[in-house]
Amino acid sequence: MSKFAITGGARGIGLALRDLLISEGYDVLTIDLSEGDVSADLSNIDGRKKAVDAIKKWAPKGLKGYIPCAGLPPVAKPIEKIPSVNFFSAVETIECLRDLLSMDAGSALLVTSNSAPMLSHDDPFVLGCLAGDEAKAVAQIRSIADGHIAYVGSKRALAMWMRQNVVTYAKLGIRLNAIAPGITQTGLTKQVYNDPKLGQAMRDFEKSVPAGGATTPDKIASVMHFLLGESAQFIYGAVFFVDGGSDAMLRPEHF
Repeated sequence: MSKFAITGGARGIGLALRDLLISEGYDVLTIDLSEGDVSADLSNIDGRKKAVDAIKKWAPKGLKGYIPCAGLPPVAKPIEKIPSVNFFSAVETIECLRDLLSMDAGSALLVTSNSAPMLSHDDPFVLGCLAGDEAKAVAQIRSIADGHIAYVGSKRALAMWMRQNVVTYAKLGIRLNAIAPGITQTGLTKQVYNDPKLGQAMRDFEKSVPAGGATTPDKIASVMHFLLGESAQFIYGAVFFVDGGSDAMLRPEHF
């Protein structure tokens, strides 16, 4: 039976994907901060090692899919944990699981955001993340003290890292893709709505979504399920926007 591991799998989009995969008979291991099958703090090296070791012990013969879904919103505190979880934990754990994914011709599906294109590809913070120096990137965002840049930049860097590594991973028999959700009704989104600085902007943006507002985790999970399955076996390096048309509305010249 194919095995899938999901970080952030105890709530929100990760939980919806977990439930969908289990309903089809797949084995799923979830890693989360305080719930799930394995509890691990992915903002630090020790927590990432704990997660990776647990996955390797659980799936010694191979992993069909790995979904680093754990993430922090722009209102998370302390702010420096945002790039550590959103970018560095995802990249580090994927790289540590390459052998397992290669054994089962598996795929890694990253979770970015439809807000990622708001920051330029050559923004210093984005480039700082891609340089792989976590301490430097954390110091950058601490000095900027802007949760929005921390969130958007870490998600932009994650999508770019995926695209930059597609060829290397394809040679190992591993597919890399990403999903870019729009506003989704999760606990993390609720935190942003309740923020005095960003809450109103989020509510205003939700009203502009062409499809009519925020979506639900199950609708995001259904697209993730497709990207992880055999029907998507020739899709490499794609970023799927699941945002009710928001990206097309804001960037009609891009495709």
